[in-house]
Amino acid sequence: MHDPSDPRLARTPVIDVPITATNMGDALSFISENLDSVRGEYICVSNAHTTVMAHDDPAYYRVQAESLMSVPDGKPLSVVGRRAVPTMGRVAGPDLMREVFEVSAERGYRHYLYGNTRENLDALVEALERDYPGIDICGCEPSVFRDMTPLEEAELAGRINRTGPDFVWVALGAPRQEEFCYRMRGRIDGLMIGVGGAFNILAGITPEAPIWMQDLSLEWLYRLIQEPRRLLKRYLVTNTKFMFYQLAGSKRKKGEK
Repeated sequence: MHDPSDPRLARTPVIDVPITATNMGDALSFISENLDSVRGEYICVSNAHTTVMAHDDPAYYRVQAESLMSVPDGKPLSVVGRRAVPTMGRVAGPDLMREVFEVSAERGYRHYLYGNTRENLDALVEALERDYPGIDICGCEPSVFRDMTPLEEAELAGRINRTGPDFVWVALGAPRQEEFCYRMRGRIDGLMIGVGGAFNILAGITPEAPIWMQDLSLEWLYRLIQEPRRLLKRYLVTNTKFMFYQLAGSKRKKGEK
């Protein structure tokens, strides 16, 4: 059993939402050392959008707070968190997948891919088998793009468990993927990780922001340019709220002093 007091699981508040104060190296070492004992748990890959949702919605806050880890995918989260924990760094979903896949053949990790469309899943499997020779994709299944019944979820858990996965990568988009993992905690045997659009990035379907834009916390702008119709309203609301909540929190702390 893993130690819940392990410092690599410690959290720090970002706009009053508990985010795991980790970095890529610490997150990977914890997962590697504790994989057998964290089966059935889930990891949230958190960004400004999901953190604002958790701030505003008590039910989704619980989903984020009760995860094994809610790692800082978005650069703004790691920048804010680093003020309290200097070692905190970004753990981006696509990069986390790449790091795990890189050692998978050597360590015998088995992977199940759930979500997205059949066409995109097929492209992802082809890309992973090309880029990570020997990788074991033990199964994959597309989303039904609607709420499933309890019976359908139970049957899905059974199908996943029969393949014996170590990792179950979930790409349903936020908040659906985190809510799915929360409901499936203890029912799916592998470690579930919600990675959203990372499937399409690793499949080569969606272009990835240049490193310099990621370093400047401008990945959201790159994505907005790619998908303005879908993301404009979200980013206008989310980014504004995130900055407002952060500013309000900073003022509150100064007042407390």
